[in-house]
Amino acid sequence: MKQDDKHFCGLDFGTSNSTVACARGDGSALVPVEGDKTTIPSSIFFDFDDGSACFGRQALQAYVDGQDGRLMRSLKSVLGHPLLDETVRIKRRAYTYGDIIGLLVAHLKRSADAAAGADVSQVVMGRPVHFVDDDETADRKAQDSLEAIARAQGFRHVEFQYEPIAAALDYERTVAEEQYALIADIGGGTSDFSIVRVSPQGRARADRSADVLANTGVHIGGTDFDRLLSMKAVMPHFGLNSETKSHFGGKILAVPNAYFGDLATWHRINLLYSQATLRELNDLEKRSLAPALLRRLRNVVEQRQGHAIALQVERAKIAL
Repeated sequence: MKQDDKHFCGLDFGTSNSTVACARGDGSALVPVEGDKTTIPSSIFFDFDDGSACFGRQALQAYVDGQDGRLMRSLKSVLGHPLLDETVRIKRRAYTYGDIIGLLVAHLKRSADAAAGADVSQVVMGRPVHFVDDDETADRKAQDSLEAIARAQGFRHVEFQYEPIAAALDYERTVAEEQYALIADIGGGTSDFSIVRVSPQGRARADRSADVLANTGVHIGGTDFDRLLSMKAVMPHFGLNSETKSHFGGKILAVPNAYFGDLATWHRINLLYSQATLRELNDLEKRSLAPALLRRLRNVVEQRQGHAIALQVERAKIAL
């Protein structure tokens, strides 16, 4: 494949979905990233039978079809958190969450390369206003980590753009006079807001920093709604708010909420899939005042059905 520095793309690695656009002539166009689709769910499925990985809708379908493997989703949410460097064992191989994000970014780069017919070496990546709320150091680390991941997959020049600013620049193409625009970007993991001055004259200026009047954002998005809906309506059926007896003295205690919080949070579900967790749940079930509920929770973890529950919660949210 031809290698030069003339080819560049815009890449939106999202919590829920991702997409890529390549420069074409005087403009840009979205490129196919899964079959003929120009968007792809930010999901990866590791097949335990042959060790392969598939992405997007294919990954979700493989999981729903009951193939033996592991689904991972909403991985953008770990950027800026210690979880990024934690190791996940998938069959005989150990991955960090950063490695797994890298596989998704590599898939998106291959799509850009195929569309351009060349090695796309330059990328502008979207980023939320805040990867991490109220922690500038962690926020910077999140961007640095994503840049390192992009470079490891073959991008030699990496720039970042706030996601609402990118939306403002797109909107600016439609205006006939100067406006002050409030741009809202409600995503799967974050919600970002910018006040931007847009105008026909502004489209010709390379430096737009003076037109960006304010930026803010919060680490709240669609997946948080999924989590809250799950905690309120679903997790009580698995033992949330139930009680258990202590080992000594028979004192009545609440079942720890941590299991349910992890089961209701896309990027934390896989943390439950361990022998240590199963031992803890077995012990809780024996001491539970509602053993049938804890048995149901243990079965979900043992059979690795956490993502199946999360998918049903997401579908219920969409249907509301």
